[in-house]
Amino acid sequence: MKPVHTDSAPPAIGPYSQAVVANGMVYCSGQIAMDSTGTLVGGDVAAQTRRVLTNLSAVLEAAGASLSTVVKCTVFLTSMDDFAAMNAVYAEFFGDHRPARAAVEVSRLPKDVDVEIDAIAVVR
Repeated sequence: MKPVHTDSAPPAIGPYSQAVVANGMVYCSGQIAMDSTGTLVGGDVAAQTRRVLTNLSAVLEAAGASLSTVVKCTVFLTSMDDFAAMNAVYAEFFGDHRPARAAVEVSRLPKDVDVEIDAIAVVR
């Protein structure tokens, strides 16, 4: 098992790694709308999702993977009313690649953001 760290994504805000590589797979911790300095990036759920997926992409790249090797994502939303806006940005980032995915509504997320996404991917 190998922890992954990149300065191109926000640092972990607790006792965990940005991701862990094990047995040819990378397990990414949930990303929220923070920049690489740990500063929250505001805006609507579309803007937050864009930042989340930018962060997730950076972590995947540091692990030797990419959005194109993702096999599963979990999307956490504080309101399912934001599903369509999140989904539109998600589709931009993933293009024709269609990993398995779950999307759930939760009562609250870290730093009171509106969206968090984690991923599992194959290391190239």
